[in-house]
Amino acid sequence: MKPVALLLFALALVAAPAAAQAADGPGTRVVRSANDTIAKLLKQKARPGSEEEKKAAARVTESVRGFLDIDELARRALVDHWGKVSDAQKAEFLALLRALIEDNYVKGLRANLEYQVAYKGEGPASAGDDKAVVVKTEITAKKKGRPVKISVDYVLIEVGGKLRCYDIRTDGVGLVENYRAQFNKIIAKDGFDGLIARMKKKRAAP
Repeated sequence: MKPVALLLFALALVAAPAAAQAADGPGTRVVRSANDTIAKLLKQKARPGSEEEKKAAARVTESVRGFLDIDELARRALVDHWGKVSDAQKAEFLALLRALIEDNYVKGLRANLEYQVAYKGEGPASAGDDKAVVVKTEITAKKKGRPVKISVDYVLIEVGGKLRCYDIRTDGVGLVENYRAQFNKIIAKDGFDGLIARMKKKRAAP
């Protein structure tokens, strides 16, 4: 369970920090701050398995939790089944999804990646989610030695007086959409318990 959008979001968070701009809107300031903070943490190289790496991983996880609203992402991705499962099943699903996403960022501690992020402005989301704000960015990376530009949009909503991100759209394809397609396919074949079992297997894989 490693959609392309999620991988690219991880890459965005290890991009080279960019200087803040006076014209940044509230959403852009939140995304820029999260990107810069997590980028610095991910670049603190430590010996694999060392206590320093464990501490850095814990700080990355804490920062990701403060920025990415995984619970909201999960509810929207599982919207077709959310009202059909028990509270216990919801809790287990949320814990597993949170751990899988956070694990992906912790792996970035051992990566050595450089990307540039350009902030392209922000505005309201689609009419169906008029309380959300979309922050548009463009990542410049290299593929086979040639520059490649990737559009990454962050969708944020206010939670408890704070803007948090619940969806990341890479070249128009969002995490929520990507996860929903995966979850629905697995549930249709193996049921909700089958989804949980697959997530546990993924979490246990080295």
